[in-house]
Amino acid sequence: MFISLLIITFIISFVVAAIIVRMFAKPIDRILRRIIADEISQAWLQYLKFAIYVVGISSGVRIWELERYITPPQVQGAQVIKLTTERWVLEIYRTIIESLQGIAWLLLVFFIFALIAFVIVRVFEMRRPKHDSKE
Repeated sequence: MFISLLIITFIISFVVAAIIVRMFAKPIDRILRRIIADEISQAWLQYLKFAIYVVGISSGVRIWELERYITPPQVQGAQVIKLTTERWVLEIYRTIIESLQGIAWLLLVFFIFALIAFVIVRVFEMRRPKHDSKE
């Protein structure tokens, strides 16, 4: 039962990450093309997609939380938690929410840095015509 739960949470986390990658691929690509304006932006896009998958899966499959289904508590006489239908539903819900939360934090950090980089690029673009007209 534990192995099934582990596999199911992995698959759900992967699917959630895949949906987010599809949703955000074009906006991230446009942002990277605008900031970097070089062919290397495609490499950064691929890396960011990979990072979304890694963060989504690692956030969704919470090994330390799933261990409680196979490891008995340290309390005298305590038993391992049973995987009932209610627990399955709860674990699936947690998997979806945790995957989304991890990916949201990753994208928030990316978009903050992208905004800073965009402002820097705009400042240099605005200065360039003034600098060229003086010479």
